[in-house]
Amino acid sequence: MIAFLFIIISTQGAQLIEMESGTETFVGKDSPLYQDYDHLYQSIFQTQSIVVMVEGNDVRSADLMKAVDRLEHQIGATDGVIETTSPASLIKMVNYQMTGRNELPETDEEIKAIIDGNPEIFGQIIPDNTHMLISVVMAGSASERTQEDILTATEDAVSFSDFPPSYNIIVTGDPAFSISMNYEMNSSMGVLLGLSAIFMLIVLLIVFKHVRWCLLPLPVVLLGIVYTFGAMGYIGISMSMVTMSAFPILIGVGIDYAIQFHNRLEEEIMDKGNKTRAVIETIKHTGPAVLIALAMTALGFFSLFTSSVPMIQDFGKLLFIGIIMCYFASIFVGVVTLSIFDSYSNRSPLTKLIKKIKPSSPEKKKKSEEKGESDRLIGRILQKTTNLTIKYDVIVLGIACILCFGGLYLDQSVPIQTDVQTFVPQDMPALVDLKHMGAVMGGTDELNLIIKVEDNANPDVLKWMDRFSKHEVASNKHIYSASSIVDLVKEYNEGVIPDTSQEIEDVYSEIPEYQKDRYMYGKNMLLLNFNIGNAVADIKVTGIQELTDIVEQDIQWMPAPPGADVTITGNSVVFTEVITALTSGRVAMTFLGLVLVLIGLLVVYRDWVKALVPVIPMVIVIGWSGGVMSYLNIEYTPLTATLGALILGVGSEYAILMMERYFEEKEKGLHPMEAIRMASSKIGSAIVASGATTVFGFMALLASPFPMISDFGMVTVIDIVLALLATFVVFPPLMVLLDTWRDKRKGDKAAEKQIETKKQIQGAEI
Repeated sequence: MIAFLFIIISTQGAQLIEMESGTETFVGKDSPLYQDYDHLYQSIFQTQSIVVMVEGNDVRSADLMKAVDRLEHQIGATDGVIETTSPASLIKMVNYQMTGRNELPETDEEIKAIIDGNPEIFGQIIPDNTHMLISVVMAGSASERTQEDILTATEDAVSFSDFPPSYNIIVTGDPAFSISMNYEMNSSMGVLLGLSAIFMLIVLLIVFKHVRWCLLPLPVVLLGIVYTFGAMGYIGISMSMVTMSAFPILIGVGIDYAIQFHNRLEEEIMDKGNKTRAVIETIKHTGPAVLIALAMTALGFFSLFTSSVPMIQDFGKLLFIGIIMCYFASIFVGVVTLSIFDSYSNRSPLTKLIKKIKPSSPEKKKKSEEKGESDRLIGRILQKTTNLTIKYDVIVLGIACILCFGGLYLDQSVPIQTDVQTFVPQDMPALVDLKHMGAVMGGTDELNLIIKVEDNANPDVLKWMDRFSKHEVASNKHIYSASSIVDLVKEYNEGVIPDTSQEIEDVYSEIPEYQKDRYMYGKNMLLLNFNIGNAVADIKVTGIQELTDIVEQDIQWMPAPPGADVTITGNSVVFTEVITALTSGRVAMTFLGLVLVLIGLLVVYRDWVKALVPVIPMVIVIGWSGGVMSYLNIEYTPLTATLGALILGVGSEYAILMMERYFEEKEKGLHPMEAIRMASSKIGSAIVASGATTVFGFMALLASPFPMISDFGMVTVIDIVLALLATFVVFPPLMVLLDTWRDKRKGDKAAEKQIETKKQIQGAEI
């Protein structure tokens, strides 16, 4: 009943989850770079536009302009729309200046004459005779709900505007792309969870068929996922392209906890026959063991909190919370449910009838023998593998280390990708439309210069902005154009900048407020925009960083007038911080994870060999992972940057289980060589089964339509397989080598101490 109550509470919390895909998911809000962007640019100057693109044989048509005019009138009344800009409104403005009539001309010839005669006005929104752009402008800080409402209103207005049938109408732009991406993330989440459940169903039927109710761990772990969704909403963790991939991972990792409790309880019930005693023994022995494994996994995930990329921090929080929820679901709901099923099974009339008819249950005995034979086969294979690796221990460890160092070297050349458009399905209609618009009108990435001044009508400042803009456009091939209040001043003052502040103030008074607001804020802030085309795709974020450095150097060489302070910001600029986070940041995360797991093992075991041996194979796997990424040409993204921490968190469990069994066998009096053979043969099949469930959980990620997630799934599946390989190939010779060396040192020290004691006794006798 308590479990069901928490389901209701979690359902309410899940409704609080928000989808995020913007800049704030990449760059921390406490970053000075982001604060400049948010406080100085986004909240004051930035606007974003939904673009209606019209395609046809000739867009300079009177009938088409009338449809555009109807569209503008409908959209203009929508809440949140700052302004609309279209060829129709500009034609009416030019016609008013020419004839005094604020209306559209009636003939195609008049329309064409106005457009062709004013290329500086229509050049950007009518790039050629077959394309036209209509811009629906909203505030840069508009909420996602407002963006959705404006997008819906625009699409409705298009359908009601009665465009001529020969024209193709496309509604696109960054807001439309973001909304579509969020919808795609939401819909693909259900697919990923469904596939994870199907894969788990298959693997449980294969590797867990020796117990009753072998599918029970699946609903138990899904219950833990429901609790995780609820906690996610209450804590305020947003759903992003990274955090959505945590749930298949949690299913793969969390189901292992349910399997461990289920397997032990079945074993205790069959052994003792007393259900109450079986539950107590299961919680007493399995609870702490699984909790230690969970703690080591959590320490590996904990290093994700140190990343400066918010979506990676949220990913770490979600994994941390998720494994705890899966543990609680397993130890309480899983054990209790299995206990209830057992009680019902014993009282069931059908069960009693079957026992009377088949008291010996030969079929069950046959299945048990088949399972035992299967386990023995895996055990024999693993034992032979262990014998081979120990026989050639130096060669095995040497090759493993060489491949590790080679992988770490290749890892340095793995490229980093931060272009959001490459993360999403490339056939997504919103992306196709956005790319098509970019091909028609060129890129719209910008460098934004915020200029703080004592007086925004200072002619020296405006003349410096004019000179500096011309210099940057002329000297830098990646800066295509510049726009600022200077352009409007020159437009309203016959192409020149006035020489006095009063004259500039007079010009300002003639400029419409909505135009001034784009480039001025109050009396002390101006904006200068540099159009850098499609820089994120063309020169990547590293190129944008270099371009920003060049502009900063030019500002020092051509300084602004006294009293003026220039800050370079913009959406493209803030992504430069992501580069640092994904290069030095991921290395720091992996190193911190290593240290935390090592300290955690030292605290638990108080033995440096037991602490060190499980960590070394995982370090080797991390090196191998870098080589795999280089070989498969997979780029580092905010998701694949977490691989080091994930390998530590998930893979160390296998080595810890193997080590526990090794020392258990050794305590029975076996030699280290024999103890590791017995450990491999006895616990090997269980580790293989555990690894199979985890691999199947991760495999769901391969089906994601998001390339970033599918690439991450591919590398992670390979890494888990490599972690299993390291457990059975690298761990045995390493364990025997270090433990034998330590035993030998202890023996030498004991012998030395015995000799010294004998000498002291002889000296005393003398």
